[in-house]
Amino acid sequence: MPIRRSRQPIEFLPLLGLLWLLLSSSVQADEPALTMYVFMSETCPVCEAQKPFLDRLAREHEGLEIVQMEVMLTNVYHDLLRSMAAAHDARPGSVPMIFLGGEVWVGDSRPIRDEIRAQINRCLDGSCPDPLVMAEDRIDAPRAEREAAVINLPLIGAIDLSVQPLIFSTLMIAFVDGFNPCSIWVLTILLALVLHSGSRFRVMLVGLTFLFTTAAIYGAFIAGVFSVLAFAAYLPWIYWIVALFALGFGAVNVKDYFWFKRGFSFTIDDKHKPGIFKGFRELMTNGRSPLALIGATILMASGIALIELPCTAGFPVIWSSLVSANEVRGLDFLLLLGVYLLVYLLIELVIFGIAVVKLRIDRFQEDQGRFLKLVGGVIMIALALVLIAAPELMSNVGAALGVFVLAFAVTGLIVVLHRRILPKFGIRIGDGW
Repeated sequence: MPIRRSRQPIEFLPLLGLLWLLLSSSVQADEPALTMYVFMSETCPVCEAQKPFLDRLAREHEGLEIVQMEVMLTNVYHDLLRSMAAAHDARPGSVPMIFLGGEVWVGDSRPIRDEIRAQINRCLDGSCPDPLVMAEDRIDAPRAEREAAVINLPLIGAIDLSVQPLIFSTLMIAFVDGFNPCSIWVLTILLALVLHSGSRFRVMLVGLTFLFTTAAIYGAFIAGVFSVLAFAAYLPWIYWIVALFALGFGAVNVKDYFWFKRGFSFTIDDKHKPGIFKGFRELMTNGRSPLALIGATILMASGIALIELPCTAGFPVIWSSLVSANEVRGLDFLLLLGVYLLVYLLIELVIFGIAVVKLRIDRFQEDQGRFLKLVGGVIMIALALVLIAAPELMSNVGAALGVFVLAFAVTGLIVVLHRRILPKFGIRIGDGW
């Protein structure tokens, strides 16, 4: 009877190898093949509106893991966000910000969702870089690099540009808004009449009170517009309405360059001007105490500010929309609003300072008003197009500068064509000849 030999361990090796492959493949199947990193905020309406879409993606793709990180209520993930954005040549400053397979998206829209779905399919079918791996070399960025993004502004304090890059866009929009023809016309008329008193004290008292009162009302108006837009930011059509408003506002201003105050126009109605002149003359009446003069100026400035709003509302509305679209809230918004009002007021303070020193001011001419209308109109149209197409551009200093440079170039081209080139061919457009 033959002796039955027991199996040697080596005979089990193929079986063990097969078992190991099965076990390892089952473990790998449980591990996510792709990770999406979402930087968001619980206070962000756009982020909240995007969550059901992210949940659907997680259910549809077993190999996809979605990691959501709160960046507004906590600063735990700020360094990671900066590092990941730097690795993707992006600029942090808006949420939701999504990183997936070497690509980055800011905000939420149907085209963005379609692009994310397509990227998921590409990465699951092939191979894509992990954003976290891409950011590893950036996580411990030098402190000097972060400090270089901090600037100090008079009366405002330190502002971190890496967190709030909209500061540049705010400076530019407020600067252009400061040359509003309506407000400059009112200021020059006020100073021209008050200067007849020959008293620098009266001029300073009336002028400064008038300027700071109108600025305060203007600031309250901007804050109100922003509150409405921030509340309705989750509505996908709200920015289309604002953009259409800005396009209309800009088109009317461009029209005023060619046909000043013809047809529909955002200017101070002639029916209000007699009352404005009368109010200004009453400020010149001697015998009023400084306190009474301040009170009378505040009342008059408040009324004029309300009359001016239809003429000056364009830039505040579109600025508020851009800020809201970039998910700026709370203290950051108040700081930006302070910068806006400071720059806006600075233009008029310069005019006022010249008048106080010289005790004389030149009347604001129609031709100057036409040019300012054209500049403001072209810039407003450009900003409206940006708001529709890519509001995040205004969070990038280079892109924002490009928008304004292009708008100024278009303005210059229109003026050259209108006043130099076309007249040589006997073509004259408008009534400003």
